Amino acid sequence: MSGESVSHPTLIGSVQRALRLLEAVGAHPEGAPAKQLAREAGLPLPTTYHLLRTLTHEGYLRRENGVFVFGEAADSIGRAGAHRRQRHQLAEALAVVSKKLNAAVYFAVYREGEVEVLAVSNEPGRPPVEEWVDFRATAHAHAIGQCLLAQLDEAARKEHLSRYPVQSITPFSVRTEDDLLHRLDTVRRGQVAYEHQEYALGTVCSAIPVQVGSAVAALAVSLPAGELHRLRSVTDRLRKMAEATLTTLAFSISI
Repeated sequence: MSGESVSHPTLIGSVQRALRLLEAVGAHPEGAPAKQLAREAGLPLPTTYHLLRTLTHEGYLRRENGVFVFGEAADSIGRAGAHRRQRHQLAEALAVVSKKLNAAVYFAVYREGEVEVLAVSNEPGRPPVEEWVDFRATAHAHAIGQCLLAQLDEAARKEHLSRYPVQSITPFSVRTEDDLLHRLDTVRRGQVAYEHQEYALGTVCSAIPVQVGSAVAALAVSLPAGELHRLRSVTDRLRKMAEATLTTLAFSISI
């Protein structure tokens, strides 16, 4: 259309040159000298030296024995990308399990004193339980938390309950710490935690421990309370399917 100006994005040349230089460094895992990087990035040598000094000062590069390699700041960007990929792989694995079980599926770990739900399936028609009270503070009231607490040693469990004491979340929740400890004994013996509307009214859940190295982890499912009759069979199927997802789960522990 004549007469109309075409808008172009504003590009910052110095940033583009820095990115080309980082790409050149990335092509050499063992590092490369400034002159080689300048040549491969298509930059004048004085500009290359200036950018290398700046990127080194900011932690994106470091110089070792006359060559430049990625620094901690660049490594952190790479780790962030890896974590996103791991989360995506984990979400895909749970989606497959969720479809086969026709249930919402969860993967959680106990790390640094806290319950962490790392991934939840989100299949249409099988929505996960809404976190209406912080999962971390209510481990005693849901199957995931009970399964994780049952795997802790006595000192770690006692420390957790000192920070997050037992409290009634629904009329069906455990009432006292003694009640919870008896429940956890049952969970340890059976290697499964069953929970009927203790965290959320209208929902029943189960969780099984997952052996992923030394990590304390659990896989869980939830169903509408009207499908309580399915819970045990779904849990048995979850246990059988868990082995197939262990590799994906193992990578996700570092998320």
